[in-house]
Amino acid sequence: MSSGFGLDGGRGRCFHFWQEFNKCYASADFPQQCLAQRDDYLECLHHTKEFARVTRIKAEELKQADEKKKLKEAANNAATSNLPRLNIVDEKQKQ
Repeated sequence: MSSGFGLDGGRGRCFHFWQEFNKCYASADFPQQCLAQRDDYLECLHHTKEFARVTRIKAEELKQADEKKKLKEAANNAATSNLPRLNIVDEKQKQ
């Protein structure tokens, strides 16, 4: 929390970012000069960039798993298709 007190009475996890933002804001001529500190503080509070990154990683993992599944299905279909074979396997099964 910006008050400096965390849940257990000690410093909050984002208090350091709040101090940096507050110091910059107090000494800045324009509030736009402190956008980086503000973004760091808000990221610490809400984890929006972290959640977006995790979402992108999970989506990529699912995409790769889906592609792998499609390739595996295609390989199985090719292996079990009725295309002309060399009759090597069929002759062994007849014996």
